[in-house]
Amino acid sequence: MKAKKVMFYCLAGLVAGCVPVLSLNPFFTEENIIFDEKLLGAWTGDANDPNLSLEFARVEENSAGDLPRELQGVFEPIYRMTLFDKRNGKGVLIACLVKLGDRRFLDVFPDRFPSGESDPEKMKLAFNASFFLRCHTLMRVDTIGDQLKVHLMDDEGFKKLVEAEPKGVAYAMTEEGPVLTASTKELQAFVTKYADDKRLFALEGTFVRKNK
Repeated sequence: MKAKKVMFYCLAGLVAGCVPVLSLNPFFTEENIIFDEKLLGAWTGDANDPNLSLEFARVEENSAGDLPRELQGVFEPIYRMTLFDKRNGKGVLIACLVKLGDRRFLDVFPDRFPSGESDPEKMKLAFNASFFLRCHTLMRVDTIGDQLKVHLMDDEGFKKLVEAEPKGVAYAMTEEGPVLTASTKELQAFVTKYADDKRLFALEGTFVRKNK
């Protein structure tokens, strides 16, 4: 399966050694999406990873054509996240800040397929598109202030959790790692239950706000 390589080659740099857990379905519904102005702007990796930086901008209405169908018509509470890694290059993704229980998360996913098209029906090589998926991954947001602290799901921690809790959530194991196949409702219940479990959100990333 090529989804992980295509979509999160650069995102994997967010935490060294991270192999993100992907989901076929989003972790949000429109009712769960929130917005925090403090997330906007540029962030740089702390002393542990100064090569990495993030930038969050508001998705404007005139760029709505780039968004997947489930977000058409939802403008204000969506971020465009640009990731810069001096070692691996640049990535541009969509990020939705999501409130589940008393915790906040970022659902991150690409706004375009690898071919550059946002609509699979317009792809010049439509058959090739069947080998690529627009998947989601999730970060737990712990702090948004002078620092941005997040925890990511990674494949090794997830495997330990589902070995102990085999009925925790539906997933499929691929060559690239686990891919969640559960519905959005089931994903939300799973994440809410294990939000503070170190097996699920095992990898920490810390960023410092850049001065204007």
